[in-house]
Amino acid sequence: MAERDIKLDMERRERLGFDEAILSAGKSTEHLAAILAKAGDNSLLLTRLEKDALEALPPALAERIDYEPLSRTGFFGTVAAPAGAVDIAVVTAGTSDVRVSREAARTLAYYGVPCLEISDVGVAGLWRLMERIDEIKRHKVVIAVAGLDAALPSVIGGLVPGLVIAVPTSTGYGAARGGETALFSSLVSCAPGVVVVNIDNGYGAACAALRALRGGA
Repeated sequence: MAERDIKLDMERRERLGFDEAILSAGKSTEHLAAILAKAGDNSLLLTRLEKDALEALPPALAERIDYEPLSRTGFFGTVAAPAGAVDIAVVTAGTSDVRVSREAARTLAYYGVPCLEISDVGVAGLWRLMERIDEIKRHKVVIAVAGLDAALPSVIGGLVPGLVIAVPTSTGYGAARGGETALFSSLVSCAPGVVVVNIDNGYGAACAALRALRGGA
């Protein structure tokens, strides 16, 4: 992989307020190493970074990555700890969806934004959600992560006043169709104003939440 083949968008933060993010899946060790080397002292957010891919990197690069295996995210370079008001809640239907909700939470953390994480409050046991609903309502943005029929975003959308961002996940089997059913269910939500990102896209949901907060949501 020649350096001329790598085009990092290092001006993205100036334009959008977001750093370059590297989708690690599908990239060879040589490709990832070349990207990190080219980044130099700049910080990068790595998504879909498998543990074996991290371990295959040259030690001098790997040791600069703050890695979290559940979300498969890595922070390359220096990233400040989250601080400030907690305006975002990341709510997960089941523990099988946490891998996606953690990607959202880690993306927020990369940008220094704290969030409240609540898991396993799917509507199959509605009491679990209702125990936490007053706490959830206090947040300006709620990222609702759910697979199977993805009922959670619609229920939350009918109960809280803030922006609700639905993240359908590929959790499930059979007619769940790798998250397509959850995606379609989220898109046809009868709760007004629920917005939807792509399947398993915790990163995209976090970026949408950050844009909303910057816009005064």
